[in-house]
Amino acid sequence: MNNDLPILLFDLDGTLVHTAPDLVATLNTILLRNDREPLPLESVVKLVGDGAQALLDRGFRETGAPAENLDALLGDFIEIYSNAATVHSHPFPNVIEVLEGFLETGHRMAVCTNKPQRPSETILRNLGLIDFFDLIVGGDRLAVRKPDSKHLTGTLELMNAVGQSAIMIGDSRNDVASARDAQMPVIVVSYGYTTIPPAELGGDILIDQFSDLPAAVSRLSA
Repeated sequence: MNNDLPILLFDLDGTLVHTAPDLVATLNTILLRNDREPLPLESVVKLVGDGAQALLDRGFRETGAPAENLDALLGDFIEIYSNAATVHSHPFPNVIEVLEGFLETGHRMAVCTNKPQRPSETILRNLGLIDFFDLIVGGDRLAVRKPDSKHLTGTLELMNAVGQSAIMIGDSRNDVASARDAQMPVIVVSYGYTTIPPAELGGDILIDQFSDLPAAVSRLSA
């Protein structure tokens, strides 16, 4: 660990891991149980980014009308998804190698995701990523979540790193907005889940592949 290096805060879905296939499968299971039509992958990707409850709500609206029992459906979703979150999901190319490099260099790292805590930890554990991170802070661990900057600053507090420099790495406007409000630089990946063109999200640096991240971090740390 090197306290002179910035802490790296990562989004999960669309940044570290391609989670969309298993999100689609779980959402469609819930939709079919409630006499709704399933949604294709390309439609669900546009609905991801604000947590499981928002995904469910958007999925039901997309297939006809709002869900009447969203809280109950959310419990079902988390239960199903937590048991099948890594059937088709996988880290994006070069993620493991790059994280290994950051760990060897001495960077502390954490995950800040709007995905609920339980499936977030399941995914990272099953895919062999969890040991890279000091902390996982899901969307239901704190009282707030992205785009609220307290999701990021609260993570730093839990890491006993208040006042230490940090960089956010993500793929969405929530990632950029939370970092901006926290006065934290942000790196945007172009391959993630966003309905807004990545170049228009307003990140400090845009990268097209995860292997470009070390150079981007070095630029922002100079």
